[in-house]
Amino acid sequence: MDAADLDYQARTRSGCIPPELVSRLLERGYVEVVEQQAGRGEWFCAVAWARLLGKQDRQAEALEVLAPYRATRWWTAVTAVAELLEGWGRIDEAIEITRVRMAAGHPMALEFYTRLLARHGRAEEASDLLVPHVDDWVLATALVDVASVAGRDEEAAALLTGRIRADHCCDGPWCCHGLDSDMALGLLATIRERQGHIDVAIALLRRRQIVSINCRDQLADLLARHDRIEELRAYAALDGHAEAVQRLAELLEEDGDVEGAIAAYGQAAAPRPRTGTRLTSLRSSWPDTDGAKRRSP
Repeated sequence: MDAADLDYQARTRSGCIPPELVSRLLERGYVEVVEQQAGRGEWFCAVAWARLLGKQDRQAEALEVLAPYRATRWWTAVTAVAELLEGWGRIDEAIEITRVRMAAGHPMALEFYTRLLARHGRAEEASDLLVPHVDDWVLATALVDVASVAGRDEEAAALLTGRIRADHCCDGPWCCHGLDSDMALGLLATIRERQGHIDVAIALLRRRQIVSINCRDQLADLLARHDRIEELRAYAALDGHAEAVQRLAELLEEDGDVEGAIAAYGQAAAPRPRTGTRLTSLRSSWPDTDGAKRRSP
């Protein structure tokens, strides 16, 4: 087995038995097929078979199934083993195998390790490990989550506030590397929302240049969570806020107003007059692809 090949297959679902087919095989009683393929390098078969063995209290056998995959040092296999161990209550072992990878410098290990610590009574230790890495947006996100458990919201908030650059205006989707001002504003808003400071969180999110990340708009989601539907309507009415329109329609449908949801989509699709050169210039050049960011008017 080769870690690079395994990773490619897992990411692309190419050249392997996909998880959907593995589930169907198990549902229809082809357990032996899954077991056989697990020993032949089929990752999705291996992890499904290991989970099944774990449910049958055959933990040692489950770990043996995943051992060849873990031996490649493939991170996905390491996390799968850690998750199994955690689920079985073998917390110290789960922590140790991820700590080893973190100490070896694996780029994804610190986030997984600190979140694992926080789930099991070691949130302050996890926070201490994350603080020096706050300029990495993935680890800053983990810090915000861990801070809630550790009771260190204000410390995290201070770190984020110091990274909001009021004098900087990005000129492209990947202008700032690491934690940019919009990310910092979003994370700070997350802290304020969970503290109950909803208006403060809204004000922070309205300061963002970029409003959409991974096809979600944090402000629209916040307004929906707190039933501030009129504010959400007004926000969705702004040109370029497709994700806010979607969230408004979802909220209306959840409340039983299907006609209102259809109307929201219809109004968004209707041509709108331009409101000025600033709007069009800010919206230009930003890719509308998964994972991309979109500017606020």
